[in-house]
Amino acid sequence: ALLDRALRLERPGPFQVEAAIQALHNDARDAADTDWPQIVALYRSLLEWRPTPVVALNHAVAVGEADGPVAAMALLDDPAIAEPLEAYGHYHSARAEQLRRLERRAEAADAYRRALTLTRHELDRRFLERRLAALSA
Repeated sequence: ALLDRALRLERPGPFQVEAAIQALHNDARDAADTDWPQIVALYRSLLEWRPTPVVALNHAVAVGEADGPVAAMALLDDPAIAEPLEAYGHYHSARAEQLRRLERRAEAADAYRRALTLTRHELDRRFLERRLAALSA
């Protein structure tokens, strides 16, 4: 309701765009039901407001869901994203997921291992360890 009211003001800003992205995630029953093309478009808009490497990373992940892992990897391997996020575990995790989907198993395993070295949260570590183990199975 708050998002609808804000949108009626016709003065979108970064908070409204972020809220719209979250609303699309909330409306979906699961990842397959998510309106990824709309999320990609919203992240493009958000990049105009907040051209940060993390927003670009989130955009690349959404592109991967909408357009596939080849399109996502083209964005993720761009030095404008890769270099500032070298020490960010979520960047390596995102790359690993796209590489896994491309069946580039050795590269995916390397990216999962790099993500693990940068991850402090136990739930994230367990997820990454399961993904890495699945590559070996």
